[in-house]
Amino acid sequence: MRFMPANRKFRYFILGAIAVFATIGFVLTGAFLAVKLHLTNDPGAVDYNDRIFQELANKKYKQDSLRLKNATDSAYVTTREKAYIYYKIMALNEYYPLNASLLLNAFEKTKDPERVEQMFDALMLRIDTLEGLKKKFQFAVKILERQPPKEQVNRNAFEWMNFEEWDVFKEAVVKDKQQIDSAAQVLGLDSRLIVSVLVGEQIRLFTSIRETYKNVIAPLKILSVENKFSYGVTGVKQETAMKVEDNLKNKNSEFYLGEEFVHLLDFQTGDREGERFNRLVNYRNHYYSYLYAGIILKQHIAQWQKAGHDISDRPEIIATLFNLGFHASKPKPNPSVGGANINVNGVVYTFGALAYEFYYSGELIEAFPFPEKKKTK
Repeated sequence: MRFMPANRKFRYFILGAIAVFATIGFVLTGAFLAVKLHLTNDPGAVDYNDRIFQELANKKYKQDSLRLKNATDSAYVTTREKAYIYYKIMALNEYYPLNASLLLNAFEKTKDPERVEQMFDALMLRIDTLEGLKKKFQFAVKILERQPPKEQVNRNAFEWMNFEEWDVFKEAVVKDKQQIDSAAQVLGLDSRLIVSVLVGEQIRLFTSIRETYKNVIAPLKILSVENKFSYGVTGVKQETAMKVEDNLKNKNSEFYLGEEFVHLLDFQTGDREGERFNRLVNYRNHYYSYLYAGIILKQHIAQWQKAGHDISDRPEIIATLFNLGFHASKPKPNPSVGGANINVNGVVYTFGALAYEFYYSGELIEAFPFPEKKKTK
């Protein structure tokens, strides 16, 4: 067997290495020259929808149809714009629910109808062939462009909310938000429910004690505190307050709430009557007025639940029972709405009806929102 001399092997290795590095250098140099001379550039292409992109770029999204020139109320314009967007999202949901969900989420976060219109336009570049969807969008525009009817009035449909007393009440009750929320939290109640019974009591007082209202309540934007036959801002009678206290401790009472609430109203002194009065008739802090009122509501709800009737989602019934008292609370399948008659500028309402109308009116919704619904298993 013949062996290649070692020096020859070394020479071949050196030549091979030189060839490899030369090849790499050639490739790199070629790549550099290709980039430098723009030989690798993708010439690209004009998008098929370029003309549409240009039109959309120049589109004025704040069009006259959205401005509704002849509308006198800016709130009306805003509501129409929102309804228009929601209608289009609903129509899109029939075809592309995922995209409809994305648009809905974007609209709720941005509150910007113009931005969402741009999102719709981007979508329509890809789904322009859906004639059914296009017709629905066109119908939405026609609805939007309709002028408001002659019957339109810039007033609240709940007539009693159109008077000065209501505006005064709103300013006054917001000042008590922390106290109302605190009482509601202790009881696991809905703050808005407590306010609904406060509405009837305060509106009744505002319209019955006119001199006090004009000279004190309206100028200062405060709530009226009762100190004679009924106590506090919620008008709790002394005998009612005593019944509330007894119900908390009496395990045999149909209004009993459980061990958790037994000591909620424990007195600190031997003068219960005086301490009770001072709790409720406090001109600076109305917490106990709301706490007593909230307990009354919760005790009525508990009584009816034990009897097999859930009224927790019936503010009008709960308010009626609050107004009529414990003796009138007789659980039954079809309870009636009513209570004391309250005259507001010549129109008579019942206590329960006022509470109901406020609760579902949307007024003061930011300060006292609806409670979150419990998730069903």
